[in-house]
Amino acid sequence: MKFTELTVSTTAEAQELVADIMWNYTNYGVAISDVLDVVELLNDRKSTWDYVDEAVLKELNSKVTLVKAYIPLDITDETVKKITADLETLKENCKGNIETGSLETVKRVVDGDDWIEIWRKHYRPIELGNVLICPAWIERKPKEGQIEVIIDSNMAFGTGEHETTSMVLSLMQNYVKNAETVIDVGTGSGILGIAAAKLGAKKVVMTDIDYVAVKSAKHNCEINGVADKCEVDLNNLLDDKNITGDLVLANITADVLLILSDSIPSHVKNGGILIMSGIIKSRVNEVIDRYSSIDFELKERKDEGEWIALVMQKKSGGEGV
Repeated sequence: MKFTELTVSTTAEAQELVADIMWNYTNYGVAISDVLDVVELLNDRKSTWDYVDEAVLKELNSKVTLVKAYIPLDITDETVKKITADLETLKENCKGNIETGSLETVKRVVDGDDWIEIWRKHYRPIELGNVLICPAWIERKPKEGQIEVIIDSNMAFGTGEHETTSMVLSLMQNYVKNAETVIDVGTGSGILGIAAAKLGAKKVVMTDIDYVAVKSAKHNCEINGVADKCEVDLNNLLDDKNITGDLVLANITADVLLILSDSIPSHVKNGGILIMSGIIKSRVNEVIDRYSSIDFELKERKDEGEWIALVMQKKSGGEGV
């Protein structure tokens, strides 16, 4: 199967915002290329090219990050139009706050096997406290006291690299050991739910609205040996789920978290912990104020770049069990 590889030139500061836009329109992979990879490629080709401008290499090294998305050929035109429109909106919204770079786009057609190799090239084991996130195709033994979460997904709905995921992984380690039931809303590849199961949660309920994500999460639960503790559902977030959690994880976006504020309270036990991420700085007060108004108290806040994660505790006597 062939794909269109859409490459956007941006900055390190805005790379995750661009990647998030691309993830809205493809299930087939988004990769952030370290600019050093580009410089290395150009240097390798000096022997076959007549001339490579050193000033170009210097400019690349200091400013440009490339974000690549892989899109099926039959929906390329309409998808690229939507991504381009969202990039224009991003540039406008970021004026005066975040440097987005040119946001120039380039397309080329690649074979499926090619993009999988490109995608895998960018994976590296990640250590977050007592958790080691490791791609299945890289051999690495966890340190003493670490638990290992193995991720094996060509579609790659998250590998722990994104600040929003890594912050939740770091924060949840302080609360998961006392959790009888953990709920992971929008589980993606299942990293958070699998880590919760390995860190001591007795039951983990993982939900996602994307079929490919659910399939990926179930596979990752199996290879990590926690399928017996994890229930993975294709579900519109928490709709029709009569369950409450001691710990609820929601790594989504500020907009969705605000929408879910009408339903999440009934799924968090009194005194339970809600960890939310995927929140950009400009929206964090809105999220805090909303959840504070429905009997949640802010316990911790973690900032990474433009992203923020919140730990909030449901007050006893609030809505729900």
